[in-house]
Amino acid sequence: MGSLSQRDVNQMDGNQVKAKNSGGGVCLMSNIWRDEQHPSTINFMSNFLSTNSFRLNFVPIAPDLIFNCGGLSVAFAFVTSWDCSNTSSIFCRVQKLMKQFANFYVVVALPTKEQNDSFVQSYFRNGMEIGKPPFVPVQDVEMGFEKIVKIAHSRGACKQQDVMSKLRTERKRSVQVMDAFRRVMSSVPGLDDHDANSLNQAIGSIEAIAKASKEYILENTDLSVDKAERIRSFFRDPKFYLSPKIN
Repeated sequence: MGSLSQRDVNQMDGNQVKAKNSGGGVCLMSNIWRDEQHPSTINFMSNFLSTNSFRLNFVPIAPDLIFNCGGLSVAFAFVTSWDCSNTSSIFCRVQKLMKQFANFYVVVALPTKEQNDSFVQSYFRNGMEIGKPPFVPVQDVEMGFEKIVKIAHSRGACKQQDVMSKLRTERKRSVQVMDAFRRVMSSVPGLDDHDANSLNQAIGSIEAIAKASKEYILENTDLSVDKAERIRSFFRDPKFYLSPKIN
């Protein structure tokens, strides 16, 4: 394909700078793959990435593209020119890349019926297993790149949602643990929520509080001598913690 002129490189560099200010994801593009594409194609991709808040970097990488989005890396092989007479090399490369990247997709531009038929026949002839990796046939290069960005963005969004779900679960568990802690500590006559929070922050778990001496409680919290003595008795004196209590 056509090589990049200095004008094209300057235009892409300008787009790259604009995209860097957006704070979105990152697209790593193989510099070898870039040089095989038409300059107008690279300019379209650069502008599209900038519009969608992605930074574009040209680097020596094995796949054609790697998107880092939402804490997840997704690799792509992007076949922009399907050669009906040389399909084996494409599938050989795909199988090699599939072993290197956990999140890997192959996008293939097939604008003609002849190319589409060639792809279908060669897909099964080369022993590919459906979905491993996922192939995305498209009608043209522009559509293919838009698909790539959408896939990367959606995978990143799912990753973020998974992280947020885990954080919400952890937060809920922390609240439940703290509620249980307060219920236990409120069983000690005379202790309120402030005392329970003070003990939790200064000493920690109920087990640690049960083992703490009166002196240690007094040194590390703002509890009174009377409350510290009640805590010591609550956990260590059977006559105290087995007796009925009315709050």
